Amino acid sequence: MSVIIHTPRLQTLTGSETDRWRAVPVAVAVDLGHDAGQIDPAIRPLRPAGSQPRLFGRAVTVRCAAPDFGAVLHALDVIVAGQVLVIDAGGHRDTAMIGDILSGHLRAKGVAGLICDGAIRDTATLAGWDDFSVFARWITPRGPTGADRGAVNLPVVVGGRLVSPGDLVIGDDDGLVALTPFVVRSRIADAEARLAREAGWIGALAGGRPATEVFGLSPAVRVEDT
Repeated sequence: MSVIIHTPRLQTLTGSETDRWRAVPVAVAVDLGHDAGQIDPAIRPLRPAGSQPRLFGRAVTVRCAAPDFGAVLHALDVIVAGQVLVIDAGGHRDTAMIGDILSGHLRAKGVAGLICDGAIRDTATLAGWDDFSVFARWITPRGPTGADRGAVNLPVVVGGRLVSPGDLVIGDDDGLVALTPFVVRSRIADAEARLAREAGWIGALAGGRPATEVFGLSPAVRVEDT
């Protein structure tokens, strides 16, 4: 069996369309609704909160037939700077689909980072990079076996979410979200409005306004205990 490399017809997104999302935290994107594709929060950033580099870029997708990692190897020649490698390993935990050698090659190419719905290894090295963002479901020392199965650049399911080639992937300390080109274009105004609203809440609370007023709450029922 051979690895299959697809050549998808990606929807065009301009730099200005994607760059507006750089200021949007994952929590704000996810709160927009179900069309903003939250990825299972069990797929976690490798580095501790406060030190995880932000993940931002369009997806190159890989489906692995773990423990075979052939599709990951082929993806090395497909992916380009600024993109994100998204590996669907079916949540496989026993063998790593990628480690420091392949990740180091991606980093040298200027790839933004990777997501693995499966296992990774060589985490001490990967966690030492502040310019390459890594998210994974599992960590294991055991390496893959086989390199002749899987597929590149087809829709995959990662963390319960369909991710297609060219989707915009954003990751931070809170988790991951994948946005289709349609959502990138149609929901950025909502995301920016949410950011402005949150800034207003912060300013109002700091200015001493009651929380009930700031958040428009109905009056609470007060009961005098005896």
